[in-house]
Amino acid sequence: MFSDLDPVLNTPVRLAIVSVLIKMKQADFSYLMEVTKTTQGNLSHQIKKLNEAEYVEVIKTFKGNYPHTICKLTTKGRKAFEKYVEDIKKYLHL
Repeated sequence: MFSDLDPVLNTPVRLAIVSVLIKMKQADFSYLMEVTKTTQGNLSHQIKKLNEAEYVEVIKTFKGNYPHTICKLTTKGRKAFEKYVEDIKKYLHL
């Protein structure tokens, strides 16, 4: 049954990122780092995986002279999250 869960979302940091983006229109890198309590390198890697799966859109801009990365959940990402939640509920018999 667990093998049926979306492998992209079945990772704690990725699931946390998508959970934040479900509630917010968008979130920047530093906010995601704060809420996931992970390292810059790990967060970058997990965002890249979500972006490759087309679950998040990554927008890179500048704030003054500093790079500013913003993540937004895509429609595909929202649907994948909703299915993941339903699959977990089935697994837990809720």
